[in-house]
Amino acid sequence: MMDIAAAANRAASFRALHRPGEPLLLPNPWDAGSARVLASLGFAALATTSSGFAATLGRLDGGVSRDESLAHSALLVAATDLPVSADLENGFADEPAGVAETVALAVQAGLAGCSIEDFTGRSDEPIYDEGLAAERIAAAAQAAHGGPVRLVLTARAENYLRGRPDLDDTIARLQRYQEAGADVLYAPGLTSPEDIEAVVTSVDLPVNVLALPGGPDVARLAELGVGRVSVGGAFAYVAIEALATAARELLEAGTLGYWQHAAAGRAVAAAAFRP
Repeated sequence: MMDIAAAANRAASFRALHRPGEPLLLPNPWDAGSARVLASLGFAALATTSSGFAATLGRLDGGVSRDESLAHSALLVAATDLPVSADLENGFADEPAGVAETVALAVQAGLAGCSIEDFTGRSDEPIYDEGLAAERIAAAAQAAHGGPVRLVLTARAENYLRGRPDLDDTIARLQRYQEAGADVLYAPGLTSPEDIEAVVTSVDLPVNVLALPGGPDVARLAELGVGRVSVGGAFAYVAIEALATAARELLEAGTLGYWQHAAAGRAVAAAAFRP
């Protein structure tokens, strides 16, 4: 049974970590082991990654069910004492009531926060109509804030990841999501400092930025007033690439140079997994 007091404390701690100009670095583990490693390194909170978790199942992003996502979230919650926020994709539903049900289940999983995006998952119409998207966030906010645990709700505007790099529409959507009751706003895909600053100065809530190649580093994001920085599936893909590199060496060259990395990794695991 979930410890409601402990969950409420984690959620409150997570909310307090969002300080614009002093961005919370929010890494994205993909399993219990990676969660414990990241916790051992000193991060203050964690977030799931839909693409990273899907990769552990041999699937691409978007290939995980709601039940699988929530079970995975509960596993990461149990792995450490840190607050955990979950990437709940589009809430695994189109209609507001379905999104609210997903967020209510997220509360039961012991999460400190969750994100809901406006990506439909359909190639013909990838982004929800702005009005429906705002209604979905309003329903999510009611579920996130209406119980004994007040989840930190992140509302995501997905334009830049879905082939619609429209800054004005993105800002308008984030403003609607703020009015609908979100706690954090997120437009993944932005890399221009000017665009990021435009978003930050157009809303009154902490803004999350996805760290991407070509984008500002953490120090510059702090100067821009960003409140949170996440990495999405990047760390999971780093691990996959390291596996492929070691495997190719053994398969193609027959050499054992990968052991220098294995020894270092074993030392990290030994420290992180200590009882």
